[in-house]
Order: sequence, then structure tokens, then C-alpha cells
Amino acid sequence: MKRLVNYIIFLGLLIGSCNPYSNSNQRSSLVDFSKLDSINQSKARIDTTPQLRVAVSAMISPKETFVYYQDLFRYISEKIGYHIDFKQRKTYLEVNELLRNGEIDVAFICSGAYVEEKNISGIEILAVPICKGEPFYQAYIITNKHSSVQCFEDLRNKSFAFTDPLSNSGKLYAINQLEKINSNPDSYFSSTMYTYAHDVSMQLVSKKIVDGATIDGLIFDYLQEFRPAQVANLRIIKTSQKFGIPPIVTPSSINPSLKTKLENVFFSMHKDSIGQAILSKLLINEFQMGVDSNYNGIRKMKQSVDEE
Repeated sequence: MKRLVNYIIFLGLLIGSCNPYSNSNQRSSLVDFSKLDSINQSKARIDTTPQLRVAVSAMISPKETFVYYQDLFRYISEKIGYHIDFKQRKTYLEVNELLRNGEIDVAFICSGAYVEEKNISGIEILAVPICKGEPFYQAYIITNKHSSVQCFEDLRNKSFAFTDPLSNSGKLYAINQLEKINSNPDSYFSSTMYTYAHDVSMQLVSKKIVDGATIDGLIFDYLQEFRPAQVANLRIIKTSQKFGIPPIVTPSSINPSLKTKLENVFFSMHKDSIGQAILSKLLINEFQMGVDSNYNGIRKMKQSVDEE
């Protein structure tokens, strides 16, 4: 079996101090989301003020996560009168376990992790973002634009990056493509690795540290819009079918009153100027109720792959 290369070996070359996971005993981000002046309005917190426990799967690197979500969390905090107790974990599985154990109230997770945990603990979709007018997204398989690789088949015997074992766009889709040609990562690629963040996968490909990667198209599109230099060296060589978009979820045990408050905030956010400005920066039109059947395509792929 070809070795599975851990991405931590390479991060020093790319993002240096942005990597909070170099110490295996440190499970949460060095970007301290618990600082009240980062998310809430005041450093002084009344002990009786309720807290909303929020987790975000590391679809992007921790520093980028802070930039991406801080305005949204501040907005939610002000609307419902809760302080945000932010929790971040390295892997999608760890966030799923927080949901399963009732340790968080809300989580922003990937579609593959949702399908996995829905079957285990019955988590519920609180809301889904509408991007480009629809609640769907796509996986992109990318390579360096200066590479000789022009299509997925050209990646045979090349190095390849996955994002997370539970990721749909960052693993499952690519595995499904290999299954269609009666292959698997060990026999198809020269080496593979997990990066645990889609933007890190893109950096590795951009710097020619790996030959290809499978990533979340939403994150690629976000960087292309706001930080085009980060994707300037990348070429999309394959685009997936549409999948149900990464949802915002809650454990089934969430307090019904809190859930209603959160629904009211998410579903009306696009109707006020501040909320609309925040959504625009995230390339989100609005939030809507989620439909579980939108994830059946992922379930079908997962079943097919698991049966191999």
C-alpha cells in the first residue's frame, strides 16, 4: 500500500504560524475565538448571559475561518442576545462527535459529514445557504495550470491531496470517480495525503507540492472573487454534478426555543442592510430551510464506495 502522507509535513512551507495543529495535544485553534472582543460587543460578559455553542468544521484553515465567519457570528450574537462560545476542531469527525454528544448547539459542517452523522445521531438541518440562487454546490478537481495534467486521467501515478476522510467534495467524489474506472487511490496515485482544509489543498497544488487535489467549489469561487492571487496558478480539470450544499445543523436535542430564535435570524438575515452586507461578503444570497433529500446523491455515492 502506498504511504499516506500527512499534510503537516508541508505546512511549514506554506502557512507557518497559521497552522494550529502542530502540537497533537492542542485540539482547538490558536486563533482564539473565545476572546469576547473578537465576536461579541464587549470584553465584559455578564455570567448569566446565555452562550451559543458553535462549531465549524475546518473546511478552510483556522486563520481563514476566523476571517470568514467573525461578522456572521457577531451578527447572530447581537440578534439573539447570546455570547458565542466558538469551538473548532481539526477533523470533520471531531465536530460530528461534538454534535453527537450534545456539546454544541450549532455546527457548520460539510455535506459528507452531514450524511454520515444524520445516519448516526439524527442531527437536523437548521438552515442552508443559497449560493448562485440554489442550495447546491460542486466539487472541483484541480491541478497547477503550468502542469502537463489536462484531465483526471492524467493524474495517474501523480501525487494527490484529499481534504478530510468525511468530506464529500474533498474525498468522496474523487473516490467515486476512481471506482468508475475500477481503481482506488493506492493503485492510481503515486502518493496521497489529507490537508484538512480546502484552501491548504489549493496552496499545495499552486506550489506544485502535489499534482492534484479535490476541493469544495464554493471555497475556490470565494477565493477567486476576493483573493484571486491564491487561485491564479490553478486549473479546474473536472467539475462534479451538483450536490446538496454544506448545511448548518443542530443536534436533535437542541432547545426548541433556541432553534426558533436561530431560524428567525438566519431566514431574515437578507432582509436588513447589515445582514445583506455580511451575506454578500460570503457570496451567499440568503439562508433557507434545508431539504434532506438534496443529499441523496451523496448517499448514493457513499453506498457505492462503501460496497467496494
